[in-house]
Amino acid sequence: MSYRTDIILETRQLTKEFKGFTAVSKVNLSVVRGSIHALIGPNGAGKTTCFNLLTKFLEPTSGTILFNGQDITGERPAQIARRGIIRSFQISAVFPHLTLLENVRLGLQRRLGTSYHFWKSEKSLEPLNARARELLAEVGLEELAEEQTVNLPYGRKRALEIATTLAMEPELMLLDEPTQG
Repeated sequence: MSYRTDIILETRQLTKEFKGFTAVSKVNLSVVRGSIHALIGPNGAGKTTCFNLLTKFLEPTSGTILFNGQDITGERPAQIARRGIIRSFQISAVFPHLTLLENVRLGLQRRLGTSYHFWKSEKSLEPLNARARELLAEVGLEELAEEQTVNLPYGRKRALEIATTLAMEPELMLLDEPTQG
């Protein structure tokens, strides 16, 4: 079977059952590189379950997940992330007692493989600040760069989470309920 290079993510007959209840049933999905796609449905329709399957937070009961034409169905969540599939969650996942700039900078550090270098001086991390500020500007938060995250309303925390996700330069970004809040 030939592989279309414009398809970044594909599922074939993706199914998840929980003790007799089918949460996701035979989903066939093709995501075109560089485009925006949406999973739309009411609460309980299986959207988050589908995201959990794509990022391997859940194991599919059956079906196949292809990323850039390679079968990733058997891979673990960390392997999926290393491939460049990054996701956000329904619940905001940011560090509440860091500034917005520090949160985004951690995303940049993760991409560079230096995310655990907490002992480094603030001065040594300065080269990352310009890019962190650019990413904050992309989501409309540039004027809040020095604000502690705990002080933000929920919707702005979601925007910060998107900036942090963008900092990791994912090949594919999955946003679960990005407009919630």
